[in-house]
Amino acid sequence: MSATVAAVSGALALSALAVPAAQADGHGSLASLAPSTSKVTPFTGSSPADETVGDTKITSVTVNGGKDIVVGTTVKKSFTISVSASDPTGIYDGYAQLWHGSDVDSPDGVLVPDADTGTCTATGATTGTCKVTIVADPNENIYSNILAGTWKVWVGAMGNDYDYTIVDAYKTARVQRASKLTVNAAPEPVKKGKTVTVTGKLSRANWDDLQYHGYAGQSVQLQFRKKTSDTYTTLKTIKSDSVGNLKTTTTATVDGYFRYSFAGTTTTPAIKATGDYVDVQ
Repeated sequence: MSATVAAVSGALALSALAVPAAQADGHGSLASLAPSTSKVTPFTGSSPADETVGDTKITSVTVNGGKDIVVGTTVKKSFTISVSASDPTGIYDGYAQLWHGSDVDSPDGVLVPDADTGTCTATGATTGTCKVTIVADPNENIYSNILAGTWKVWVGAMGNDYDYTIVDAYKTARVQRASKLTVNAAPEPVKKGKTVTVTGKLSRANWDDLQYHGYAGQSVQLQFRKKTSDTYTTLKTIKSDSVGNLKTTTTATVDGYFRYSFAGTTTTPAIKATGDYVDVQ
């Protein structure tokens, strides 16, 4: 873990811009940012810049299209952070990263893009949007379950006149452990009025061993949809056992589909099992 954090935290540029050294090509660059000695104030919903020189302003930041970042055990998850900013001279550069922990100078996890700068597009004479692509990899930078949950979004933007602004924790984003949910209703077929037993399992990715394990003690809804309907109705709510298993019974009334539905938590996304059809005779 320490080796991973050390390798990526060196790339986590966090506060002061050495503009003269960065201007050999006529422009500064957010790749020139050096580590900061400042501490992080927990994000409270506002986003005052931690450092601003001139009149560059960040106007909005969107992570993964506003959706949570869900990571499994093998597949890399690629996502984009869009940084919109304004400056009287236009926007030259933009950058964004995610970091996890309580101290921006010593995070326990960081997700950084491969490119030093973002891909910027002018949206007006004084405005622009820069996009960076980041890859969350369970075999590399998503190395432990401690990283599941809320991350902070570090962003920066630079104008064509070298003015810049940097915010250590502009907003937050969630990185979650991928979930799986199964269902099986039996017997099939079943006589009307008889008991149907519905089993299943709720599991989620474990980033410590790169396997899926049962998610214990979670509330899960048993839902039913008539064959002639497109809408599921909740029949009851049960809890997964110590290894994530689900089991309950209900009475067969009409042909239809049974499924389990999990609402999700801060660390694990919501998921619905594919409905299992039961023929009632």
